[in-house]
Amino acid sequence: MEYSQPNERLKDKSKCANFRAQLKMCLLQTDCCKVHKITPRECLLSKHESVPEQCYILKNTFFECKRSIIDARRRFRGPKQ
Repeated sequence: MEYSQPNERLKDKSKCANFRAQLKMCLLQTDCCKVHKITPRECLLSKHESVPEQCYILKNTFFECKRSIIDARRRFRGPKQ
């Protein structure tokens, strides 16, 4: 993730904060949010044509990260290889 200021950091220090921030920035740069003034969540759910595949990949990555936090088996076994 690129920040505009040097030494700029995320305020949220949770495990998946970086994925969430990347997804948010990806969605905010689409025409769906810029031109049509639709919320990022609605853009993802409606599968708007201006949302690139990269945003859907980030959404899945963020989901997997959040799931890994609550999945007890994965906490002990580690991620699938």
